[in-house]
Formats: sequence, C-alpha cells, structure tokens
Amino acid sequence: MSSRYEPRRVEEKWQQIWAQRRLFEAGEDPSRPKYYVLEMFPYPSGRIHMGHVRNYTIGDVVARYKRMQGFNILHPMGWDAFGLPAENAAMARGLHPANWTYDNIDYMRRQLKALGYSYDWPRELATCDPEYYRWEQLVFIEMYRRGLAYKKKAPVNWCPKCETVLANEQVEGGCCWRCDSEVSLKELEQWFFKITAYADELLADLDVLAHWPERVLTMQRNWIGKSLGAEIFFPLKDGGEPITVFTTRQDTLWGATFMSLAPEHPLALSLAQGTPQEAAVRAFVDHWRAQDRSRGVLEELTKEGVFTGRYCLNPVSGWEMPIYVANFVLMEYGTGAVMAVPAHDQRDFEFAQKYGLPIRVVIQPPGEELRAGDLKAAYEDEGVLVNSGSFSSLASAPAREAIAAFLEETGRGRRAAHFRLRDWLISRQRYWGAPIPIIYCEKCGMTPVPEQDLPVKLPLDVSPTGEGGSPLAHLPSFTNVPCPLCGGPARREVDTMDTFVESSWYFLRYACADYREGPLDRKRVDYWLPVDQYIGGIEHAVLHLLYARFFTKVLRDLGLARIDEPFTRLLTQGMVLKDGAKMAKSKGNVVDPEYMISEYGTDTTRLFLLFAAPPERDLEWSDQGVLGGHRFLHRLWTLAQNLLPDLKKAQPYQGSGSDLPPGLGEFRQKVHQTIQKVTGDIEDRFHFNTAIAAVMELINAFYQAVEELAPEEKALPVFREALEAVLQLLYPMVPHITEELWENLGYNTSLQLAPWPQAQAEALVETARTVVIQINGKVRSRISVPASHSDQQVQDAALDDPVVQKWLKGQPPRRVVVARGKLVNIVI
Repeated sequence: MSSRYEPRRVEEKWQQIWAQRRLFEAGEDPSRPKYYVLEMFPYPSGRIHMGHVRNYTIGDVVARYKRMQGFNILHPMGWDAFGLPAENAAMARGLHPANWTYDNIDYMRRQLKALGYSYDWPRELATCDPEYYRWEQLVFIEMYRRGLAYKKKAPVNWCPKCETVLANEQVEGGCCWRCDSEVSLKELEQWFFKITAYADELLADLDVLAHWPERVLTMQRNWIGKSLGAEIFFPLKDGGEPITVFTTRQDTLWGATFMSLAPEHPLALSLAQGTPQEAAVRAFVDHWRAQDRSRGVLEELTKEGVFTGRYCLNPVSGWEMPIYVANFVLMEYGTGAVMAVPAHDQRDFEFAQKYGLPIRVVIQPPGEELRAGDLKAAYEDEGVLVNSGSFSSLASAPAREAIAAFLEETGRGRRAAHFRLRDWLISRQRYWGAPIPIIYCEKCGMTPVPEQDLPVKLPLDVSPTGEGGSPLAHLPSFTNVPCPLCGGPARREVDTMDTFVESSWYFLRYACADYREGPLDRKRVDYWLPVDQYIGGIEHAVLHLLYARFFTKVLRDLGLARIDEPFTRLLTQGMVLKDGAKMAKSKGNVVDPEYMISEYGTDTTRLFLLFAAPPERDLEWSDQGVLGGHRFLHRLWTLAQNLLPDLKKAQPYQGSGSDLPPGLGEFRQKVHQTIQKVTGDIEDRFHFNTAIAAVMELINAFYQAVEELAPEEKALPVFREALEAVLQLLYPMVPHITEELWENLGYNTSLQLAPWPQAQAEALVETARTVVIQINGKVRSRISVPASHSDQQVQDAALDDPVVQKWLKGQPPRRVVVARGKLVNIVI
C-alpha cells in the first residue's frame, strides 16, 4: 500500500482487475430488475474527444450507481462505422476505408478502456461487420416484401464530375464541395423506407415519452408536422388531370386567384411543355432546384416565379387561375402545389403585387371592412367570410368544416390530414456502406437476394477514389450474378444504405450480439429492452431518434421485438466549450483526453466533467477547475491514509446514534444527510455536480471532526462508517481511487458489489447542532448544543464556554447577538 496518491498506478491496477474479474459482463436474470443504460455509440473518427468523454462518463456513473442499487445492468459499447466521412478521410490519406476504420476502432477502444468505463466489451459490435449488416439486409428484404421498402424516382443533388448524389450539406453555393463543379437536380431511381406509414403512431407515441426533454418532443412533433385540412381538386382549363392542393384554410378558397407550384413538382415542366414559356420555366426550375431552399432560408428569399403558360379553374368560383412555378413553394409540404390567396397569405400577397395578380378579400376581421386596393399586407387571421357564396357570413372555424363537407359531397375535394414527414431516402451512391440486397433481371425484374445468400458482402478489393461514382458499379465480380429465380444473367443493386439505418437498431442487437440465427433473439431482447436511459447530443433530436423509433416499430411488426418505443428516458447532454466556443482543432482550443489522463489521471478528468456543470448544460473548460478536482482527490486520499491504521481495527458504527456524544452525533448526522442529498441528486435529476459538492462539504466536516473528536472513545466506528459512505457515494464518479481505498480498508471484493448506502431516518433527525462563537468578529470557539435550544439558551451556553470565560476575564460583554441559533457574536 502506497501512502502517496499515484493516479496512473491505481487506475491501471483496477482496470486490469475489473477486466480479469469480468465484473461488467451482463446476463439475463429474471430474479433481478434490469437496467439498460446506453450512450449513443461513436463514429470511429480516430480519437476520443472531450465531448465523448463527458457523454460516456455520465453513462458510466448511471451504470455504476444502478448496479450498486441491485439492478442487473446492461452497458454496452460499439461503433457507428459506415458512412461518407470515413470514405473521404481514408481517400485523403491513401488508405482503404476498412483499414482506416478498424485502425481507429482499435485506438479508440484503448482510449475508452483507459477511462475506466464499465462496458460489457464482449457485446462490442461494429456496423461495418458483415455479421452485423447481414441481418440489416434481411430486415430490408422483409420490409421490401411488405411494401415498406420501395424504389421510385426522386430529385437529387447531382455532381456530374464525381458522378454521385450529394447531401444538401455537401452543396456549397450551388457547387460540389469536393470538386467545385456546378450541381444540378437529377431524377434518379432511389430506395426509400416508408416511414410515413407510421406517421400517426410516431406522433401519438410522443405522449408516452414522459422522461424525454420537452425540447426534443417538440422538435419531433414539428418534424412529423401533422396538419388537418382538405385536399382540393383544381381542374386544368384545357383538360387533363386536376391539380390537387392541400390546405388548412379552405375557408379562403373563394380568394384563390392563382396557383403556385414548387420547382420540383412533376407538373412544373410538363405544363409548360409546348408553350412559349417552356424555356423560361426550364431555366427557372433548373436554377432553383440547385439552391438551398430550406425553411429558414425561404424566409429571407425574395419571392420569385415564372408563368407556365397554363391555367386552372377555381373549383368553387370557376375563375381562371394562372399557374406559376414559385421559389417559395416546397415540394416537401402538402402536395407541392399551393392555392394562392394573396389577401390572406403574406407570401402570396408579395408575389401578387410583384406580378400584378388579382387580390380578392374573402375574410373580414371583426368590426372592420377590408378592401383589396387598400391592403398594405395580407390579413392572415380568422374572421367572417365574405364573397364566398352560400358560406358568406360564417365564422372561419365552422366555415372550414362546412366547406370541407361541401367539397366531399360535390366531388371537388375531401377532408385530409397531411404530414410534413416524408419517406426516408436511404440510397447512397457511395462505396462505404451496407449493400442493398436486391438483384435486377431483365426477365424476372427486381427480386431480393435469397436469405441463404446473405450477407451481400461489401467487396474489399476495391479502392474508392471519389470519382466516377461508386466503384461497385464498375466491379463485374460484384455486379454480375445469376438471377435467383430463372438462373439467367442479372446484376446487383450498387447503391448502399444510409448509415442512419445501422444506427436505427444497434441498441437492440446489443441484447444478443452473439446471436447467429437471425437479427434478434426475441427472448433476450424482450428481457433487456427498452433502453432505460439513453444519453447523447441534442443534434440527434430528430433524425437518429426518429429513425430509431420507426425501426423499432417495424421490428415489432415483424415479430422480432415486443416494445413500441426504444428509449424510456433520454438525456441530451450539453457541449464541452473552451474560451466560449465548442472545442475544435481549427479554433486551437482542443483539450486532449490522453494528456489529461497522463497529467492528472482518469478520475480527475471524470470528476471535473461531472462537477463543472449539470449534464444537460454546456460545460466551460477550466484548468483551475481541473486542478481543484485533483486537489480534492488528494485530500480524500490523505484523509483516508491518516485514518487507515486505526480504522482497519474498527467496525462501522451500527447504532441509532442516541448513545453518541453531541459533536460526534452531529457529524454522523452530516454523513447521513449527505447520503440523502447525493442519492436524491443522482436519482431525481442526474445533478452530479451538486452531489459531488455535498461530498466535498462532508470531507471538510470530516477533517474538522478528526481534529476535534478523535479522542472520543466512539469516534473510530463513526469515522469508519463515514469513510465507507464517502467511498460508496463517490465510487460511480471516481471509481479507481475509491476501489483502492476500499481495498485498503480490508475488503477483498469490489466496491461495485457493495450496496448503495442508505440514509437512516433516525440519523437525519437533528438532535444537536454546532454553534460558532465569535468574539469581536473573530471565531474563537465552537460548542455543541441540543437542537431544541432557544436563542437565549444558546447565548447562555456560549457565555459559559471556558474559552469565552477566558476572554471575558470576569467582565460582562458589551453586546451579544445570536444569529439563527448557529452563530453567537460577542462584543467585549
């Protein structure tokens, strides 16, 4: 046993012991309550950063705390290993993505183990492993058979030089981020998952997620975006299929004076074909399809459009309505066609004024009369209908219901609910991803790969260059296969799956990572799922969390799981900042976790990240804060080492406290108040910062008690009880130093196997309190008095104190002030 605190020696020792004893490997045990804690798994970028460390430390505290409470803990780790960033990073270094990825996984695994996390490493998985994505391919095939995976043409950002689809984030100023070629929108056959089939359930089940942040729930509700209204059919003037419009304001239908189409709308080009406007429409469409027209950007755009040369008819008034293609209409909302009501929609109003289009008032505000020629802006609120046929004089709300019924009765429309949510495009024309298990045969058409031929392995004997599209398309040994139905020549699908697919079900696979008979072992999945506590960044509030919820429901409907929702509780931790900004190499404000471990130790690093801020708040890095945490651990070590020779001979105090002298009883009360405080802070709010602060206060009180109470006969059992409680309370946060001191106390089993301390009710009842005595403003003494003492009794006891008597020298004090029964100030 060393009397000097040496963090690295202690930490390496206990990490080896934990691994040897396999303390964190989980198994199903129906006799114990289970608890599944999971942090969002990392992309193997090469190095762990402080954001990772904070995220995983929070999860590790929860896992260790719950394990001490008697829960059967599942706490796994793996790697989100596919995707474009790995492909690009590998190409930049002249490496194969597989080599780059697996080398990074090896390095990051070593880093995680050095941080002492209590992971069940035998369950480790990497999503680029064929033994993982083979089951994903099988699920894809089952979804395909049920119509939940389908292929259709869709407009995509296309780089002609790289010959690949680009994500919106990869288009910079209308050009490819990699080669600066001008990007165009191209219609390509793409694979989709039909997430919209679950839109109602995804929306409704948000109401059962009581332990998710309201901010995340709101973001998902807005993303799903359910709107109730009507679909209205606008006939073309010269015949053909009518244009279907969705609106939530059918009460304004008589005010619709023109039609606006999104540039991506299939009719945008076809309507203009053969008209004098054809060239102008094509140029407009090509231009605006390549621009960023996200909702935030649209608010700032100047409203622009082009006439298609065609007209439709207002289905209730019969008025001719010119059809425009407009830059402010989004294909992703409604049907991509908007009935423009300039008197009652500000965007339509601005557009109508710019292009000289008619404005008709059909809603009057209470007590006012609007005239179209006098409008300076659109009136968008509700009111009373005018100029609306038989519906005039109705208020907006009842008019909407009456008009919807009228449209249905006359075949001009129908009641409808629309969602902002769109089906999930999963096709990627890049190499480093899971192959889509589909085969194309000229005779038999499209057919899934037979189950016995899975996995369709991603070939590793190619080196992607980023040019000429995916190298899979140019690899005959991959593409050329016999048709599984007729045996004739056929070809494989060369698109790979969006990496979000892999991260949408990994948490289920952890429950049965060694299962080889199918995607999931239903018995084990039903035991462990749902995840009880999920932890990750707010940036995943919509896409990952929404896709994971969708995929869970699909797997449930395939009979592979029974749960409806994957994550019971969600914690979105804040970022780690330095100098007021998120850590980044480009800003020169990165703190390397490996440096922290070598300089201060893992426990100090963990302690600072937990103490500096509540987990949901951003954390500002502070070198002084790190030093403060390091000093605290040294104080704990020194206190324990000074007491160990005597405490090893004592047993923890077991009584009620009634037999203890006042000062000792008061210290023991402080111990149990701290147990109660730390338990509440962790259990109720995960406020580890205030929990640690409470233990720091207890350590201060401990030093004072040792100084003042050590001669007491009953002090050693109470001190042993106190030190054991301190080690148990701090163990989830700083497990290495506490394990070492626990062993120093004489225990030969891991502190992980010790129960979480319980606050004794009788110890929490205040029976005595310490009173600080100041003489002329300086602390001169402390006394212990019964908690029931009045201020007068406290004053009398203070004046009787021998130290005070010495200062008074037989003279009465000039003044005595008692503050809150805990401070006596004597002026002499």
